[in-house]
Amino acid sequence: MLVDCHVNIYNDDQVTPLYAQQAGLARAAGLAPKADADTLAREMADVDKAIIFSLRYKDSIGVDGNDEVTAAAVAKYPDKFVGFAAVDPRMPNCMDLLVHAIEDLKLKGVKFGPIYNGVSLLDPRLEPVYEYLQKNNLPLTMHMGTTYGRNAPVNYGRPLDVDTIALRYPDLKMIMAHMGHPWYEECIIVARKQPNVYCEVSALHYRPWQFYNILVCAQEYTITDRNKIFWGTDFPFARVAESVEGLKNINSQVEGTPLPRVADTTIDYILNSNPFEHWWHGGLAV
Repeated sequence: MLVDCHVNIYNDDQVTPLYAQQAGLARAAGLAPKADADTLAREMADVDKAIIFSLRYKDSIGVDGNDEVTAAAVAKYPDKFVGFAAVDPRMPNCMDLLVHAIEDLKLKGVKFGPIYNGVSLLDPRLEPVYEYLQKNNLPLTMHMGTTYGRNAPVNYGRPLDVDTIALRYPDLKMIMAHMGHPWYEECIIVARKQPNVYCEVSALHYRPWQFYNILVCAQEYTITDRNKIFWGTDFPFARVAESVEGLKNINSQVEGTPLPRVADTTIDYILNSNPFEHWWHGGLAV
């Protein structure tokens, strides 16, 4: 079962000029031009399931999304998509929006970008979010790592604060996106020591040397065989086929050298990982 655990959704009218100004900094090859529901359904044709979420990052990267778009996509393609809510704790009605997204729109988890909203994971405004998610058995995917957005405070993207929150909320399943790049060692050590913390490899294959080092480090810290790492694309920042091939061919750059290899078992495990069995207590029927 191939599950894409990280797919962004937004309509054309939710993208501001700031997005176009900055998006070229994300990767040299550029981004897919659209990320609406029909585009996602076509792009995700080769995956069994995709976890999709909107972005409330208007002032940092120029995407001003909402949960209704996510829920509408799930309703249109229920066999393909599982929807997560977006959280911006700066909004005074943050909890009302979250409860609406979960209880009315029937979304199954939450996406939050501390670096994009300019809110640390340790900020008290997030405490009711954590409490609600833990109480209702809902996972939290967090953008962990750096970004190209000028208005995003880079220190909020470091993974070490996840350790603090994981201890405070031991039943809250937390997923660090992008292996916390470039602070992947911090991500890996937190995932190793905290049983409720996971990570995923979306949008890493197009930095192959960094990606190779991430996976070797994960092997050395023995998290590659403990249901800790999941696969994803971060579409529209990366597509399915290139993300799969980038992982499968990760060792090509070290052929003919004595450098360690990413094990075939590691590659197979990541490609066949199933978050629906691990991120919800007792699993999630999909």
